[in-house]
Amino acid sequence: MFDAAVETASRDHLAALQWRRFHAMAQALLGPPGNAFVQRKWRAAGVASAEDLRSWDDFRRLPLTRKAEFVDDQAADPPFGANLTYPLDRYVRVHQTSGTSGVPIRWLDTQESWDWWTRCWGFVLRGAGLTPADRVFVPFSFGLFIGFWAGFEGVRALGALAIPGGGQDSPTRLSWMETLGATALVCTPSYALHLLEIARERGIDVRKLAVRTTVHAGEPGAGIPAVRARIEDGWGARAFDHAGMTEMGAYGYECAEQAGLHVNESEFIVEVIDPATGAPATEGELVLTNLGRVGSPAVRYRTGDRVRLAERACPCGRTFPLLEGGILGRLDDMLIVRGVNVFPSAIEGIVRRFAAIDEFQIEVFRAGELDEVRVLVEARDARTCATLQEALRASLGIRLEVAAVPPQTLPRFELKARRIVRR
Repeated sequence: MFDAAVETASRDHLAALQWRRFHAMAQALLGPPGNAFVQRKWRAAGVASAEDLRSWDDFRRLPLTRKAEFVDDQAADPPFGANLTYPLDRYVRVHQTSGTSGVPIRWLDTQESWDWWTRCWGFVLRGAGLTPADRVFVPFSFGLFIGFWAGFEGVRALGALAIPGGGQDSPTRLSWMETLGATALVCTPSYALHLLEIARERGIDVRKLAVRTTVHAGEPGAGIPAVRARIEDGWGARAFDHAGMTEMGAYGYECAEQAGLHVNESEFIVEVIDPATGAPATEGELVLTNLGRVGSPAVRYRTGDRVRLAERACPCGRTFPLLEGGILGRLDDMLIVRGVNVFPSAIEGIVRRFAAIDEFQIEVFRAGELDEVRVLVEARDARTCATLQEALRASLGIRLEVAAVPPQTLPRFELKARRIVRR
C-alpha cells in the first residue's frame, strides 16, 4: 500500500479526517478574500462562512456542481474564470480537459495542489504493485491535456525510473521500451491495444519484453473484462484500471484483487446519487469533492460517471469504498436505440471478445424519428461481422447493424478514444 494508515483506517477515522480537511478548505474558500465562484454558489444556499458548516447534514445541503457551470464561468471571465482562491501568481500549472464531452475547460494548480496530484497517483501506482525498482514508460505527448502529466510525476515520487515517451511514433516507442528495459507501461487502454497491433505488423513479440504491469486511464476500457483480457494476453502483463478527471484529480485505483476501483477517501469525499432525483443511491451517478485542491476546487461535483457501490469489503484490507466493475459508463454517452438503453462500454465489451477485430467505431444516425446504431469494424475474418451481430443481439437484447470496413481506415488514439460518431 502507498499509505496503509489511511487505506485501512476505520470509517469513523476517515470521516473525521475528511471533515477536518473540508472545513479548513471551506474557510479558505469563503475568505476573505476567498473564491468568488464558490462564494456565489454557497451564499445562494445560505452558507456565508465556514461556521455555517457544522455537520455532514450541512455539507449535503451544499449545491451540486455541474461541468456546464465551469464552462459558463470561463466564458464569462476568460481565460480561467472565477474558481480561483488565490491571486494568479500563486499558480504554477495550467491544464485543459480533452473536450471529448463538450467545450474544454482550463484548470490551474498551485504547487501545493500539484504535489497533491502526485500523491494521489502514488496510490494508483502502488495499488498496481509498482515499486522503486520499476522502469515506467509513459507514451504521452505532454500537451495541455493533463493526461499522464501527474502520473509521470507520481512515478518519480514513487522512486521508480520515469521514461518519457513523448514526441515518438509507435514503432520507436516499442524500440525504446525494449532498449531501456521498461517493466511497466502507463497509457490509455486504446493505445495499449494499438501498440499490440503495431508490434504484430512488424513481427515483434511484446510478451518477450520486460513489461509485467500496465496501468490505464482516460477511458473505462481497462475495467471492461474483454478489454482487460486482450491487453493482458497481448502484453503478458497484468493490466490495472485507474479513474481521474482534469477538474477533480486521480480519485480511483485498483488493487491486486482487481475487484473494482477503490475511491481514495483520504483525498476525496464520495457520494453516489440517483441522477434524476439527487437522492443517495447504491448505483447511480458518482459525485466527488476533492480535498487537496484548495486553489481551484470542485465541491459536490457531478462527474457524469455511472457507478455501483460494492456491498462487501475488498479482501485486500482497504476500507476505501469500492466501485464494482469500475466506471460502468458515461451518463451522457448512453444511447437510446428503439427504446433500449445502450452504453458504448457494453458494446466495446462484446467487440473486444473477437481477436479478429483490430478497431471499431460506433455510428449513430437518424432513421425517421429514431436513433439507430451501426458498428463499423476492421475485421480480419469475413465471418466475424455476422457472429458479432448475433453476439450483440444476444447480450444487449437489440439488433445492431455490423459493417466491415477496410483495414487501417478507422482512427487510432493515443489519448482518449472517440469511437462514437454522430452522422
